Amino acid sequence: MSEKDGQELVTKPFKFVTGTDARFPNVNQTKHCWQNYIDYHKCINVKGEDFDPCHQFKLAYRSLCPSAWYQRWDEQRGKIEHGEHEGDTELIS
Repeated sequence: MSEKDGQELVTKPFKFVTGTDARFPNVNQTKHCWQNYIDYHKCINVKGEDFDPCHQFKLAYRSLCPSAWYQRWDEQRGKIEHGEHEGDTELIS
């Protein structure tokens, strides 16, 4: 739009807000964050990354979780997928 029209274009930032989930009624949303992260990866493993409904889970966990958390989880997922994970090897007997 030009200034001739007498209207000014106003740009507002997009804010994604995750809706409430009855499974997580408390204020602490850590489990809600984790569940959306897991649901996203389950969804893309089954349906593929191009399946649009999976994107909703990604928006949700990125909205709920601190970025340091999901970046660390992504690093850990990468190590597991490449066989570099050094988790506990002994079972409790």
